[in-house]
Amino acid sequence: MTTTVPTLDPEPDGGERRADGSHGTESPVGGRRGRHVSPKRLAGYAVLVIFATIYLYPFLIQIATSFKSDPQATAHPLSLIPNPFDLGAWKRMFGLTSDTSVPIMTWLGNSVLVTVIITASRVFFDSLAGYALSRLHFKGRKFMFLALLAVMSVPGVVLLVPKFLIVTYLGIFDTYTAMIVPLMVDAAGIFIMKQFFDSLSVSIEEAARMDGASVFRTFWSVVLPMARPSLITLTILSFQGSWNEFSHFLVVTQSPELKTMTTGLAGLTSGELGSGTQFPLKMGAALLTTIPVAVLFFVFQRHFVRGANEGAEKG
Repeated sequence: MTTTVPTLDPEPDGGERRADGSHGTESPVGGRRGRHVSPKRLAGYAVLVIFATIYLYPFLIQIATSFKSDPQATAHPLSLIPNPFDLGAWKRMFGLTSDTSVPIMTWLGNSVLVTVIITASRVFFDSLAGYALSRLHFKGRKFMFLALLAVMSVPGVVLLVPKFLIVTYLGIFDTYTAMIVPLMVDAAGIFIMKQFFDSLSVSIEEAARMDGASVFRTFWSVVLPMARPSLITLTILSFQGSWNEFSHFLVVTQSPELKTMTTGLAGLTSGELGSGTQFPLKMGAALLTTIPVAVLFFVFQRHFVRGANEGAEKG
């Protein structure tokens, strides 16, 4: 009996063809052909770069203008290279000159004080309220949740006049109390925490209650540590919202000593705190207002995205 052995046919380029018909020469990198970027993808990248440049260009102008002199900023407002490099605006902001007409350090101190208290209060009270709506069974719970959703749908500007009337009636107008107390609880924060607590298994809490833990003890020691992503999300949103708050502070205060970075910057740009354009000072103050929120977001960006996704899973 004769057995036929398959032969390898030589190829013109020096390679050999196997018995199964495949080519015997492998590509230089791992036996795979090099990947080529398609023209459509390159065009997409080019469009993204263009839009990113358009988006970042005003921010770069803001940075560059803050290091210019007033005449140079007026003559060349769109230049990205300060010539000469001038620190006059920053020295004035940090109180290193004799000019005290623009107390930016006072504004910054008020913003930090108010923002820290409001953020801590929102994280604590919103978590408590969200846990109560998620776990405690009481009469009217569904109605309270619907009322919460209704409050979230109301534009904030509609509540400005009622806020003014209430703080005036209580006798706390033009005080830190009027700036802080109305913002200590936030409907959106309660909703975020409730959605997260709804996604947790009740069996985790039942084990703690069998050991004799109270409701608050279970919330504080068992449930809250597992809500770290949502807490970080709530912290970022609360910090950003209270730091950038403008209309509320404008309505409940009138003293220059109680101005924050947002209300003070509004007065500066309107021209009530000096003559001339003062472009470097305005851009420097705006940059100083932007930095804390940007740093906080970029540091906790990963946790922010995770917390937002976990809060949305239940919904």
